[in-house]
Amino acid sequence: MIKVMIVDDQAMVRQGFAALLAAQPDLTVVGDAADGAQGVAMARQRSPDVVLMDIRMPVLDGLQATRQLLDVAPGLHRPRVLILTTFDLDDYVFEALRAGASGFLLKDAPAAELVNAVRVVASGEGLLAPSVTRRLIEQFAARPRAVPHQPARLAALTPRETEVLRLVARGLSNGEIADTLVVAEQTVKTHVSRVLTKLDLRDRAQAVVFAYETGLVAAGE
Repeated sequence: MIKVMIVDDQAMVRQGFAALLAAQPDLTVVGDAADGAQGVAMARQRSPDVVLMDIRMPVLDGLQATRQLLDVAPGLHRPRVLILTTFDLDDYVFEALRAGASGFLLKDAPAAELVNAVRVVASGEGLLAPSVTRRLIEQFAARPRAVPHQPARLAALTPRETEVLRLVARGLSNGEIADTLVVAEQTVKTHVSRVLTKLDLRDRAQAVVFAYETGLVAAGE
């Protein structure tokens, strides 16, 4: 059972999402909060697997709340954070991904997409809605990198793993990567898993951020 928590300052959004998710046999809503501070406190108590996190909220915004939830000592519970956003993909979304969020979802997404998004993020896949994801990646890539190159970490990857990371960073799914490299999809999953382990990354979202900020992939590639 996937435990979900909803953090949004709009009561109707919280109630609507909660009703939809609670109706799924594999999902359970363990709480909802009206601001980031309440959300962080509640998550510490209830250990959700996935937190649906709005960005603009009173008291503590979604960006700061995401940082607090994910910047914890090893061994402590860290939920996966799914950012709720509008289609303009503002600066807060980029910063939330840098802070460790696993992906994002449009607030006006169809019900089935919301349910699927929670399941995808819970499984560790991260980054959702391919067409929107590619737009996000394109905009992210055009921004100045926040940290210097880290060739030492990249050196831990084999040539094939490096190639897979480049394709992940371009927004390709495992199936699309398998078609590109002419290998089995299970082989791609294995490569992705090894990349995440070697680079100490939590999911594909962090892999995309890492690839661009280290210069492995550049804007326009």
